[in-house]
Amino acid sequence: MKALVTGGGGFLGSGIVRALLAKGHQARSFSRGDYPELKKPGVELFQGDLCDARAVSEAVAGVDLVFHAGAKAGVWGPEDEFWKSNVEGTRHVLDACRRHGVRRLVFTSSPSVVGGKDLEGADESAPYPDHFLAAYPRTKAEAERMVLAANGPDLAVVALRPHLIWGPGDNHIVPRLISRAKSGALRRISGRPCKVDSTFIDNAVDAHLLAAEKLAPGAPCAGKAYFISNGEPLELWDLVGRILAASGAPPVTKSVSPGMARLAGAVLETVYGLLGIASEPRMTRFMAEELTTHHWFDLSAARRDLGYAPQVTIEEGLERLRASAARKGLDKLN
Repeated sequence: MKALVTGGGGFLGSGIVRALLAKGHQARSFSRGDYPELKKPGVELFQGDLCDARAVSEAVAGVDLVFHAGAKAGVWGPEDEFWKSNVEGTRHVLDACRRHGVRRLVFTSSPSVVGGKDLEGADESAPYPDHFLAAYPRTKAEAERMVLAANGPDLAVVALRPHLIWGPGDNHIVPRLISRAKSGALRRISGRPCKVDSTFIDNAVDAHLLAAEKLAPGAPCAGKAYFISNGEPLELWDLVGRILAASGAPPVTKSVSPGMARLAGAVLETVYGLLGIASEPRMTRFMAEELTTHHWFDLSAARRDLGYAPQVTIEEGLERLRASAARKGLDKLN
């Protein structure tokens, strides 16, 4: 089998590429940047932007399956940039699949598409909200709707919603936590303890390959979305503290109230917007919401339809993160 991975140079995408190779498949990566570490036997590298329909079509041509993991992520930035990448880019992937007769598409979505409130043991019946506080969840929700609506006899699709992917090699969540902890900018939000799910990288990758194996026109998973996580919800700041400790970063010692976090988010968004500041504010309304609400999920549907069962526990994942941080420390010394 030959599979295309959009966002193949990213944290999740590169994990999917490596897993495909390990199973004896051919992999093709489509990314905006150049990733020399993917230059290995069995991997074809295509460089381009999801906004470029022709480039996407060229990358899709000749493959049997597409993992669409590429997206613009983040909590801040111009709405049109998120729309072009996440919505128009996804439309280009769907059009290319139809044009080239690709029969299976595994789409990486996000639990934030149904956020905006407490999600405690939530399943896939949770509705999309009427209002989003950021462009990322809004555009991912639109893309997910579009993908699921495309399911049919000629193209089987499935959407996965992994929550808070982390682990060795993470270039997003863990580095941001470490950077803010070391600078003293990271603040615990006080108030009621909120439980959250997270997903170790190997489990997120495994879920994608399982979905691909189960996916076919008319299959139980076709046309559906699934929550993915480790199935081990923890109090948010307990999880953050354990990740920081495993990474060799200092603990969080300062805190702010939930009301202050929400106010700071609203004020900073207004100021940054008025001044046209491109860098991300230290707090936004969306971040405040995510940090003060429960987000943990019922995995029954993924277990039933995909055969998903997390193979790496949080404790084992933390040990792997600790070992990775130790190796990086030795490399710096040498």
